[in-house]
Amino acid sequence: MGVRPDSRCSLRERVSGMLFPLHVARRYLFSKKSHNAVNVISGISSAGIAIGAMAMVCVMSVFNGIEALVGEMFSAFDPDLKITAVQGKTFSLDSAAFADVRRMPEVAVFTEVVEENALVSFKNKHIPATVKGVDERCFREMTRIDSILYDGEFVLFDGGFERIVPGVGVASSLGLGAHFIDPVYLYAPKRTAKVNMLRPENSFNRVPVFVSGIFMVQQQPYDDSYVLVSLNRARELFEYDERTVSAVELKLASDADVEQVKTAVKQLLGDGFAVKNRYEQQESFFKIMKMEKWITYLFLSLILLIASFNILGSLSMLIIDKQADIVTLSNLGADRALIKRIFLFEGWLISVVGALSGIMLGTVLCLLQQHFGFLRMGNGYIADAYPVVTHFSDVGLVFVTVLLMGFVAACYPVRYIKMDVPKQDD
Repeated sequence: MGVRPDSRCSLRERVSGMLFPLHVARRYLFSKKSHNAVNVISGISSAGIAIGAMAMVCVMSVFNGIEALVGEMFSAFDPDLKITAVQGKTFSLDSAAFADVRRMPEVAVFTEVVEENALVSFKNKHIPATVKGVDERCFREMTRIDSILYDGEFVLFDGGFERIVPGVGVASSLGLGAHFIDPVYLYAPKRTAKVNMLRPENSFNRVPVFVSGIFMVQQQPYDDSYVLVSLNRARELFEYDERTVSAVELKLASDADVEQVKTAVKQLLGDGFAVKNRYEQQESFFKIMKMEKWITYLFLSLILLIASFNILGSLSMLIIDKQADIVTLSNLGADRALIKRIFLFEGWLISVVGALSGIMLGTVLCLLQQHFGFLRMGNGYIADAYPVVTHFSDVGLVFVTVLLMGFVAACYPVRYIKMDVPKQDD
């Protein structure tokens, strides 16, 4: 079906009705005004918006960098996927579903974990800790444990002696060092025995172990609480059989899609099990990080809105400066809507110039910091330089935010400032 001539004419009129005010607004933005103050105020307006946009890009990139840095530290200890029971602390691996999970081509490492709270004692010092029993070979393949060793080496069984690898916080609290010849004792209540009030020490299982190394994730939940032991020793301490685990941890192949594998594992195991990726394993931490990021974004948006109000003064001065042009356009047939659209586009162009300048400058600064690390954090921090990661989604969000702020700021003078324009007869 062809387009009717009147439809083409109407479309042409609508397009020209948008391009003409945009063309005039562009000429007003870059042309010389009769009063130099108008140029100065427009420049200040655009510069204020540029600084605000640059600050938003830089601050959001810093939050992204911190999140990526901490996520990288967690990835040295956390698996790609972790399977736990929805109800209860332990479950059995006897079901055929776990055999199917083990045989999935996307699963590179399948390891069993026993994790419980226990009392760790060394000489006259005692602290509660989370004892995590793992298979030494599988855990080494699962994580980057060697990269986070603070002292010693990752060995859980050596020459007939059971070894442990505590976090640096646990080791500091107990005064431990790698290769100490004195044993460390792990205590856990007996699951199958009643408490003996006369001899309460008989109500606990006691396992002697020796320290082979100390790890440091640089995250308090792990460094101050976790102690790694062999899987068999953990089962002995907590009285679990060889098929009982508290979690199953999976490392995926390098080309595997984590979310697709997570969905497939969830379908195999059913609703009785929870399957979590790395971010979900540390859900509370990353939620706090994202909340802080968006709260900061809102505060910067308010500051940017205040900076955008300079557009009000700029447009007001421009309207006064262009009174003769307004009368001329009115005499040539321009109505109030067209004239108001010209100045609305003028405010938008000020916002666009400021947004593009600020975003480009902020992105360049972030890339320079990312590659050269000019801003240093000093000694004793996790990273030498402030970490930054620029996401295109954040850049797009900043651009849209600036445009919205410019629209809000431009609407007020365009709508309420009185213009001496004769009304057109119908």
